[in-house]
Amino acid sequence: MALQSMTGFARREGTSGRHRWAWELRSVNGKGLDLRLRLPPGLERLEADIRHLASDHFSRGNIQAGLSLSLGENRFEAVINQDALAAVLALRDQLAGVVDPAPLKLDTLLSIRSIVEFREAEDSEDVIAARDGDIMAGLEGALFDLQTMRQQEGRALGHILLDQVETIETLTATVESDPSRSQAEIASKLAAQIAVLMEAAPGLDRDRLYAEAALLATRADLREEIDRLKAHVAAARDLIAKGGPVGRKLDFLAQEFNRESNTICSKSNAVAVTAAGIELKVIIDQFREQVQNLE
Repeated sequence: MALQSMTGFARREGTSGRHRWAWELRSVNGKGLDLRLRLPPGLERLEADIRHLASDHFSRGNIQAGLSLSLGENRFEAVINQDALAAVLALRDQLAGVVDPAPLKLDTLLSIRSIVEFREAEDSEDVIAARDGDIMAGLEGALFDLQTMRQQEGRALGHILLDQVETIETLTATVESDPSRSQAEIASKLAAQIAVLMEAAPGLDRDRLYAEAALLATRADLREEIDRLKAHVAAARDLIAKGGPVGRKLDFLAQEFNRESNTICSKSNAVAVTAAGIELKVIIDQFREQVQNLE
């Protein structure tokens, strides 16, 4: 599966009979899938199907979906008010001996208020069902376009993330190979420090000092942090290669990366290691910022 970002835009429009419809989709970052719909009055019945279709394509992101619907042409129909017409005819009969009993003409009927009303013709159920089907097909097309755009951005993000992971790996190797981590270097520094202490205070217990120094040396060892960083690098590469909705897992790895870099900085007894640890923190922050954009 491909990586997806959570930002994108898509628009699909079309016609169904005399109706024109248009979908506009906008997607930004989100912790989960949050679909916000804007539908024309009377189409609320489509909401459940729309949400189900969106969840088939995406698992995360704040998505705004707006549907506009208009009539390409207006059709009107004449509706006769039967009660009003009956009343007019009854009045004519009542006045038969008073007024001209000639048949009523159409123009006369049209001039009488409320006899004939003109209103927009309503579509049949079959026409409405066909329109709704075309609208949903248009939505599926728009969702596909949005997914394609998010995947394109996801591929670009994947390259950036892999470069950052490679930098993390390089800095980890710098820490691992630093001369200050060798047993000989550590022993030399501790011996020098103990010699200074013994010279300043000859009464100190030499064996106790060496025991404390050994404990400090153990606590200062970076082997575990280096091994965990290497494991996280491998896991990050696997997730990026796997693709799909891996943003949360990569965000967790970013937190683990940051934890190890903090520990390295706190344990460091060499300028070069501290500098590498600080660089690690910077690149890890950049890595996590990019990960926030992934589904």
